[in-house]
Amino acid sequence: MTTLSTRPTQTVSVDTAPPPAMRLRELVFGAACAAAVRAAARLGVADALGDTPAGAEKLAAAVTAEPQPLRRLLRTLSCYGIFKERPDGTFAHTEMSRMLREDDPGSLRYIALWCTEPWTWAAWPRLDDAVRSGDNVFQELYGKDFFEYLHQDAHESAQVFNRAMTTSSKQSAEDVAQLLDLTGVSSVADIGGGQGHVLASLLEKHPTVRGTLLDLPDVVAKADPRLRDGGPLAGRADIVPGDCRREIPVSADLYIVKNILEWDDHSTLSTLRNIVAAARPGARVVVIENLVDDTPSMKFTTAMDLLLLLNVGGAKHTRDSMAERMAKAGLPVGEIRPVNAYLHAFESVVPR
Repeated sequence: MTTLSTRPTQTVSVDTAPPPAMRLRELVFGAACAAAVRAAARLGVADALGDTPAGAEKLAAAVTAEPQPLRRLLRTLSCYGIFKERPDGTFAHTEMSRMLREDDPGSLRYIALWCTEPWTWAAWPRLDDAVRSGDNVFQELYGKDFFEYLHQDAHESAQVFNRAMTTSSKQSAEDVAQLLDLTGVSSVADIGGGQGHVLASLLEKHPTVRGTLLDLPDVVAKADPRLRDGGPLAGRADIVPGDCRREIPVSADLYIVKNILEWDDHSTLSTLRNIVAAARPGARVVVIENLVDDTPSMKFTTAMDLLLLLNVGGAKHTRDSMAERMAKAGLPVGEIRPVNAYLHAFESVVPR
């Protein structure tokens, strides 16, 4: 008589991860992936591809390119989940490829361009020099500091930078507005706030609050239209041109400092101390930053950390390093809260 085994069937798991040698080969060719993303963004391939899959010939005609090289570009990107190659040879959108579209609500097109601008390709091979010296390599490469070069010699890159920062700020502004409790707050100052998207979102949510935007003159000249004369929030918004590293001539109940404390330590501490000097005792200070530890975005933020070393000699922060610098400036840190997958908020109160 045949008996059947009652032992449970074992599921054999297959490790689909590439072996270490293959993975390392893929990583050292990372520049090819970055260049492919940049090429697709500059060509406008994602914008040309609609909801219906299309072949390389049709897409090439739309973006003024040669079909065969474009097919090779799309095949490479498909390996990374950016576009999808179908069995019939056509290409379709994926969640990531849609983010390269100009009109996508979560568009990362200008972020992708900013991280692959021409100057980055000259700077990355000098990373070992920056690690040895602990300083940026930009002055030696271009004969001037980064932002001077950007605005004097690389106007297209400067425009890409502005668009990238605008995109990033718009996408996180609502998250910041949802996070912050403005109970008891009648005035908010957005320090180094760019075009003021965070401030505008806060003023829209809190109709009794006044706000001040402070940033460099060329930046605030292009402030969010909601804050400028004729805008719906203009009556409750002041726009102040200035350099927060030198002086902060603004009194407020709440100061917000978002994603600007990535310079050298002297500039970071100067900005924080200028807030303490300007603020009333008991005023709140919220510093919002990308972190390089214990976050889902570590691969991105650690890469940006190295890029900051190369171009301005700056750094992304860990929880401890940000808290340490705030305390050194006279701002003891209280609660630290996530804003979203990329940002954390450090709460502090100016001592009485």
